[in-house]
Amino acid sequence: MSPQQTGQIQYQEPPQIITTKDALYLNDMLSWNLLAMKKAHFFAEQCQDQEIKQVLEKAGMMHQQHYEKILTHLQPTQAQTTMPVQ
Repeated sequence: MSPQQTGQIQYQEPPQIITTKDALYLNDMLSWNLLAMKKAHFFAEQCQDQEIKQVLEKAGMMHQQHYEKILTHLQPTQAQTTMPVQ
């Protein structure tokens, strides 16, 4: 199914203003990645099997990278504090 058939709009670049719904979703994504990162780190600390510990640490690093990537996408919008969120 094409984007036109589903009613979705595809942007060539991100919009300058995000909606309240988008802001809430971004906040959720940050929270989910932060929690997953913390849990993976906690369980890696508790683990005695080195192979499992490495896998947990790798998963934690992946979630940290996702968290930081989302933050980098938000940096330009945070600098433009005069623009209202719809």
